[in-house]
Amino acid sequence: MDQAAFDKTTKPRRRRRAILAVLLTSSLATLGAGAMSLAVFSDSAAADGAWSTGTIVLGVSPSTTFSASAIMPGDGGSQTVTVDNTGTGDLRYAMTGSATDADGKGLADQLTLTVEAGACGSTTGTLYSGALSGAAFGDPATGADAGDRNVAAGGSDDLCFTWAFPQASGNGYQNAATDATFTFDAEQTANNP
Repeated sequence: MDQAAFDKTTKPRRRRRAILAVLLTSSLATLGAGAMSLAVFSDSAAADGAWSTGTIVLGVSPSTTFSASAIMPGDGGSQTVTVDNTGTGDLRYAMTGSATDADGKGLADQLTLTVEAGACGSTTGTLYSGALSGAAFGDPATGADAGDRNVAAGGSDDLCFTWAFPQASGNGYQNAATDATFTFDAEQTANNP
């Protein structure tokens, strides 16, 4: 075989071998890069959180402050009322009163009521004094108001309620009746100026 014919047959083979070598090298490089990307170390961790809300739980005892019947002018009485906070947050409270006079004789305006801080017999100051029909102290509106009372979580506050039927009450009050309701409204003190 002459040199020219030999060169014609071997050149394409060498070229094919060179192309195969380049393709094989590229394939191996790609596989190596892929193998490297699969061999990356990694890790993760988690942090937990838990939330629960507090409570404002107001209790009043006794639930019936007074039950007086057949009273006469000059009669009166007193009762310690305890306001409890069995919740987990500090609270402030106010009291409002309402009274009914279904018979129209006006006994709710004739009876007097005094509410003092502290248990009866050891009071520390007057919170309300006037007609039973207008009994109130503090303000049930949201926020700190004059006259509101504070009770810490798990604590209590004693109040002395004293009523009187004035001696000067006339015959117009015979067989008269009234019912009163004292409502205690509480709110949190935290984040509530």
